[in-house]
Amino acid sequence: MSTNSIKSDALEPTRAELKTLTAGQRTGRLLPVYGLPILTLLLIVLFSVMLPDTFPTLLNFRSIVADKAIIALLSLAAMIPMATGKIDLTVGYGIVLWHILAISLQTMFGLPWPVAVMVVILLGAGVGLLNGLLVEVARIDSFIATLGTGTVLYAVALWHTGGRQVVAVLPKGFLALNNTILFGAPITGWYVLILACLLWFVLEHLPFGRYLYAIGANPKAAALNGIPVQRFTIGAFVTSGLLTAVAGVLLASKLRIGQASVGLEYLLPALVGAFLGSTTIKPGRVNVWGTVVGVAILAVGIAGIQQFGGSFWVEPMFNGVTLLIAIGIAGYAQRRRGAAGRIVKSASA
Repeated sequence: MSTNSIKSDALEPTRAELKTLTAGQRTGRLLPVYGLPILTLLLIVLFSVMLPDTFPTLLNFRSIVADKAIIALLSLAAMIPMATGKIDLTVGYGIVLWHILAISLQTMFGLPWPVAVMVVILLGAGVGLLNGLLVEVARIDSFIATLGTGTVLYAVALWHTGGRQVVAVLPKGFLALNNTILFGAPITGWYVLILACLLWFVLEHLPFGRYLYAIGANPKAAALNGIPVQRFTIGAFVTSGLLTAVAGVLLASKLRIGQASVGLEYLLPALVGAFLGSTTIKPGRVNVWGTVVGVAILAVGIAGIQQFGGSFWVEPMFNGVTLLIAIGIAGYAQRRRGAAGRIVKSASA
């Protein structure tokens, strides 16, 4: 299995390219860029018209944000190694252990909640470092390495809890990390927005982000151009592990209990959100706002279908179908890019 299977070369059209295309061709080139955000807005309008008493309400908005904010954080965490062409499966497994430790460090070991939170975050970064070393130093495929690390984390969670729930009275300050309403929206939504803005600035406007994308596009070429590929790839895994631990802390604050059966269901939606992000805004390249849109369409679609009376299997079904659609959009973008490139060459000839 190739460790560079996730491409990082964006397929969004340039202004020069658009000038050479007809109106129909421009629409075809722009559809992969803005199709998913437009579809998200159409779904919001559709569900608002069909469910006027429940969907277009502040209560529903808060419910969607509170329910999907942790998935959004995990999708953004998974997106960072994807920029280098790697995948990190511990975003799903790690959150199982981290949300348990965030509680048990307070109840079983008597640590103040700020100290417990910092310990969990440092442990998350440490696991990210381990993943980076396995991938870059031991040269193990990222899928296999993070699957192995994640399975170990899950086993540790089962051993630590003995298969039982970790239940305790938690401090109000710790619970406020998730349960606070700020300016009419759950505070977790503001966490996602601030993190998205920060990651967007770093990835799009700082050398660190450009180096990650260069590594993802062609690591050998990046190394020949003086980019320390190993160091930046390891840094991507460390960042992913740190953000996964933050999501685990927020999950603990939300659930107020720790149990090993909770967490793994976040893996597929997180990866779907990150993968969907590579099919929109900057098709062919994972990107922050595309990832946010990917999580948004999952959240809106699932919420609307469930309000129509959808059963418990609706969410995994919707996630799977959306992933297949995303693959189709990505393939369409690749074909349109190839066709547009041939048109430009013909025109210049």
